[in-house]
Amino acid sequence: MSVKALFDLTGRTALITGGSRGLGLQMAEALGEMGARLAITARKSDELAEAKAHLQGLGYQVETFTNDLQKFDTIPALVEDVLARCGDIDILVNNAGATWGAKAEEYPDEAWNKVMNLNVSAPFFLTREVARRVMIPKGRGNVIITASVAAFKGTPPGMNTVAYNTSKAAAVHLARTLASEWGHYGIRVNSICPGFFPSKLANGLIDKLGDQLIARAPLRRIGGEEDLKGAVVYLASDASRHMTGQALVLDGGASLL
Repeated sequence: MSVKALFDLTGRTALITGGSRGLGLQMAEALGEMGARLAITARKSDELAEAKAHLQGLGYQVETFTNDLQKFDTIPALVEDVLARCGDIDILVNNAGATWGAKAEEYPDEAWNKVMNLNVSAPFFLTREVARRVMIPKGRGNVIITASVAAFKGTPPGMNTVAYNTSKAAAVHLARTLASEWGHYGIRVNSICPGFFPSKLANGLIDKLGDQLIARAPLRRIGGEEDLKGAVVYLASDASRHMTGQALVLDGGASLL
């Protein structure tokens, strides 16, 4: 098989949660460019409409699905709708997420639950549903979970994101555990661990600490609008067919120091 063929996603369907903006939209652009049919979800229908118009303008096939993944009981219906409109799901990108800033000793219960529900519970419940409905019966599938470099370290001064860091560590281990359990089904599960990229979740911290973040990274930059594309295509394609249970870090080297 040629190298180009290894990266080709023609004929495959990719479901991307939180795909209407930020990192999710960047990953949708990349998967669409490589030939995947796109199914993107988000809570806000207006943002989904904008994302759909943008992706269609690039020439990609895309369907949108308005859904709040924190309402766990809606997940089976979401999967059913995607299957009805897009066919079997070959690639699942669990990207939707949340954060909340507060000192650990003052952290609200509702904030902890919101972050954990969206960053850990929802990806598991959605992945379980897709695996049961499609990937296990077919004997193949590819799952990517958006984690973070925050999974591997504590909270730097001024950030106060105890639930986010904890949830992203759980996301990394969710990928590892599912990979170990489901490998014999032909299902690969990996996590992608960005550092700081402009996004709704990170923009506040970037505005506050951007110069410090840049200075701490060996490449002297934060992530940009093209910097996740190659990584997600690699993980989603046959180019990484012998890779599972791994955490791929993209942070300009910041976690090295």
